Amino acid sequence: MSELLGIADVSERTGLSKDTLRWYENEGLIPHVSRGTHGRRRYDEPTIRMIELLVRLRRTGMPVKQMKAFVEMVSAGAETHGRRMQLLTDHREEVLSRIRELLLDVDAIEEKIDHYSRLIAEGRDCGETPIRDANVRSEQRRTE
Repeated sequence: MSELLGIADVSERTGLSKDTLRWYENEGLIPHVSRGTHGRRRYDEPTIRMIELLVRLRRTGMPVKQMKAFVEMVSAGAETHGRRMQLLTDHREEVLSRIRELLLDVDAIEEKIDHYSRLIAEGRDCGETPIRDANVRSEQRRTE
């Protein structure tokens, strides 16, 4: 039999707070968690792996409602494999679409960084006026 972990260990392993783990359980996101002495939660390896998957699904933007549907399908058994696969496939496509958008956003940011790097290297500002000329004009005004 595999080792059972307490809530503190599962919290550390998954990055979820103890309160969040309890909330996941109350919401039906985590399958039944056994209780040890004094009623303390004891998580088995399959449950921990499910929690780790749920963390990834949530981090990639899957709504809790869809996460619940996935967990319910898992509980329903093998006849839901196709529906689970479809839910995950659809989610993957949404994530990949967001990644493509983010890569375009990063490209735009890189272009702006390059633009400012060139301006700095050339001693210019965005108005095409050399920075040193502006400083010279300021110095001339002070001496007049």
